[in-house]
Amino acid sequence: MIQQIAFILVTLGAFGLAWRAFSRVRRNILLGQDEEISGDTAQRWRNVLLVSFGQQKMFKRWISAVFHFFIYAAFLITQVELIEIFIDGASGQHRFFADKLGGFYTFVISFIEVLSILAFIATIIFLARRNLLKVPRFWKPEMKGWPRLDGNLILIFEIILLIGIFSMNGADVLLQDIDPQHYPETGQLAVSTWLGPALFGGLSEGTLQVVERFGWWLHLMMVFVFLNYLPYSKHLHILLAFPNTYYARLKPRGEMDNMPEVMNEVRSMMGLTEGEGAVDMEADLPEFGANDVFTLSWKNIMDAYSCTECGRCTSVCPANITGKKLSPRKILMDIRDRAEEIGRNIDSGDAQFAKDKEKPVSRGNYDDGKSLFDYTTPEELHACTTCNACVEACPVLINPLEPILKMRRYEILTLSQGPQEWVPMFTSMENSGSAWAIPDDRDKWAKEAVKG
Repeated sequence: MIQQIAFILVTLGAFGLAWRAFSRVRRNILLGQDEEISGDTAQRWRNVLLVSFGQQKMFKRWISAVFHFFIYAAFLITQVELIEIFIDGASGQHRFFADKLGGFYTFVISFIEVLSILAFIATIIFLARRNLLKVPRFWKPEMKGWPRLDGNLILIFEIILLIGIFSMNGADVLLQDIDPQHYPETGQLAVSTWLGPALFGGLSEGTLQVVERFGWWLHLMMVFVFLNYLPYSKHLHILLAFPNTYYARLKPRGEMDNMPEVMNEVRSMMGLTEGEGAVDMEADLPEFGANDVFTLSWKNIMDAYSCTECGRCTSVCPANITGKKLSPRKILMDIRDRAEEIGRNIDSGDAQFAKDKEKPVSRGNYDDGKSLFDYTTPEELHACTTCNACVEACPVLINPLEPILKMRRYEILTLSQGPQEWVPMFTSMENSGSAWAIPDDRDKWAKEAVKG
């Protein structure tokens, strides 16, 4: 009874804390502007099934994809055993499904154990790749500090989780022979049947019971630690990859969205100021592009929270490869960090962050004197060639190019700033309609061809 009460209290506490943390993430994502999501629903579900569940884009790099799949599959299938742990914890029973499923139970647990061994091997390899082989994309400047530690922590958590699984199953196998009344027969498990005696053979019944309970609680507690760790980690993509791939752009890569504000300004310049899309000539000039999370869309911010920080986008970016500062991964990390900063300031309730000091600080009443340009420099934005290599490389259909373009539009159209090399081109396009300052009409060659 004491264990049941402890289980219920710990479970309620863990889910309560997780609910608060995930609610905060949701609030931060919704700091962005509304964005209409339309398109083929069937295609969106295909993206979810193939890209999120099927890991389709991961397999463009086979070696890392196979080992990642071991961890991913183990994570999914282990939830079956977790269901039994929850039932046992709440009911006070032991291995609730063992005597009900018989041989199928043995198969399921054995399958989980085999996947767990493969996941353990993959975890060791990934730790080695990050810390011994030092794969370049994991050692970029933006990966210093917490991002690098975060990548290692989750792999360490995985090892601890596996220790819990095999401590629980290994000791349980031995206890089935000593006290079959309280420890139901599980059959010949693929790993624990030989690993249990190898590790715990010769221990007394009381010690085996302690080891089994230690493994059970360790497994459970690591699940709860992982659940509450996710909102603060890049591994939030484990959950957000599914909605992110569903809401991903279905337009061809490279197709840029028109800006209604620019279209309306052009209409006013051409005298088309009546009817639908008419411009209010008395209104303030609109702001073009985006300079902060408030002017990005919620989908752009979801992209940032869904980022796995794998660095595939940066590793194929021609600007980054040639030594320029641009890293598409960093752009997304900057957006997430900025959203986190704003969320913390709103939660603080401090009036210094309110535009109107008489009203509570909120999404619509916020100003800390900063923007995304305090995180991302113009030099990074200018280096982008809009080649879409980063968009193609992302394993969860994130579009790093979109916020880059929005910030460049804000810099050039709203702030009237930009690289000096670009200014003559913009001036020429505004004055003569061509990229080059040539006084002749652009269609002069066509007219001369007709005359000839």
